[in-house]
Amino acid sequence: MNTLLEDFSLEMTGKDAARLEEARHAIPPGTRINVTFLENEEPRMRLDAARAVKRSGFVPVPHISARRLRSQAMLEEYLTALSADGASENVLVIAGDPTTPLGPYDDALAVIESGLLQKYGVRHVGVGGYPEGHPAIADSVLWSALERKAATLASLGLPGAVITQFGFDVDPVLKWLEAVRERGIDLPVRVGVPGPAGVRRLLSYAARFGVGTSAGIARKYGFSITNLMGTAGPDRFIRALGEGYDPQRHGEVRLHFYTFGGLAATADWIAEFRRRELA
Repeated sequence: MNTLLEDFSLEMTGKDAARLEEARHAIPPGTRINVTFLENEEPRMRLDAARAVKRSGFVPVPHISARRLRSQAMLEEYLTALSADGASENVLVIAGDPTTPLGPYDDALAVIESGLLQKYGVRHVGVGGYPEGHPAIADSVLWSALERKAATLASLGLPGAVITQFGFDVDPVLKWLEAVRERGIDLPVRVGVPGPAGVRRLLSYAARFGVGTSAGIARKYGFSITNLMGTAGPDRFIRALGEGYDPQRHGEVRLHFYTFGGLAATADWIAEFRRRELA
């Protein structure tokens, strides 16, 4: 459990930049904070958020959504601005939601293979992982993509990590981690965890991202899908993950918290949970 609670990372949107100051007291210096690449946010909002993360003493990890990039110039402009702010060393590259690419990049691998990341100072690349699969992508395609990204990063000499989609059930996460290592992928993995939130909000995000939420899984996680007025934190999930985690079989694993807009609430919850568990 102790190792899982070390060096956790957080996720925020551009809109959360204004709330970072109120969360700052509960976040350890040097914590990695991912900045999402959302369709309804202007590039300036993302850049301001990355700048706020760095200014607050944390490590910005801006997302790059390959299929939302309309041109190579758009990618280079974004990387140039990040580099100027000293926020380009760490990025997360994902394919993104659009079914049809808006520009020249079909997927995350295309961005990684472009050579532009290193040109603008990227030194560490995160990629996505899906322990419960993806509603629109076959498992065989997901595995092939992850293997190719891991191999490409290794060939380029770029350190990286896998950041997974969040879930409510530990069992598929542990099985997926074993499968990752059996396939020879040795990248560190950050397991996605939903931060504390209202049950209604958690279910809405689960539906949006295709995460399973049967009644049995909900009960095991610690909330009831019949009580939408309640709230839930990931206490049981993290404890169950800690109990099942075996470094020999699962490799290097840390936690990545999806804050769903509640950055301060998530930071406070983590600080209290760590205090209790590590006491």
